[in-house]
Amino acid sequence: MGVSSTKAEHGAVTRQRLLEAAEELFSKEGFDRVSVRDITDRARANVAAVNYHFGSREGLVEQVMVRYIDPINEERLLRLDQLEKKSGKRAVPLEELLDAFVRPFVSQVRKSELSERLFYKLMGRLCGDQAAKMPVGVEAGFMKMFTRFQRAFAKALPELSEDDLVWRVHFMVGAMIHTMAHAETLHRFTHGASGTPSMEETLSRFIRFSVAGMREGIGRNEKSAKGPQSEFEF
Repeated sequence: MGVSSTKAEHGAVTRQRLLEAAEELFSKEGFDRVSVRDITDRARANVAAVNYHFGSREGLVEQVMVRYIDPINEERLLRLDQLEKKSGKRAVPLEELLDAFVRPFVSQVRKSELSERLFYKLMGRLCGDQAAKMPVGVEAGFMKMFTRFQRAFAKALPELSEDDLVWRVHFMVGAMIHTMAHAETLHRFTHGASGTPSMEETLSRFIRFSVAGMREGIGRNEKSAKGPQSEFEF
């Protein structure tokens, strides 16, 4: 083994340690509260290592997003492809669409170095705190996924106007992000009343809740699809 290959292997190990340290700290503290020094101290690396391997702190954050968001969106599209193939010309049932949208979080956590608790906190922060700062490539993949699902949701809920559907999907995504990022806060604020459900139990609850919200008012009367102003006087 030559000197150059040994150096390359050492560099790869350092790069991986930096990523894992950043992911753990971001999940616990949030993106704004973690400094480069915090990351390099946790990774037992020189401060200059972040610039060497990622170009900047922003480059490191970008790699974290790529590592976590891209596989989620790729699995979502794969699941949607399978559902649409099975359904043919019929609309995919709403419950199955929602399952395909959120279940990749469950399957991808098994491939992560993070614990389940930290994985979901990190995903909540990535999809929430960092949503407006997605790298160009990550945002393009996200938009491709979202456009496909939006069409599928529209086909499953043809009674809804386009703007009402967009808002209902927005509320659903917001509930998903909040659930992932703040499960521990819920347990603390309720003095444990929320219990310690498995992810499958939480997933089931979330889908039932989201289905009810996205179908709210459909079939009840002619005004149900005209938007929230037809139901509430603000």
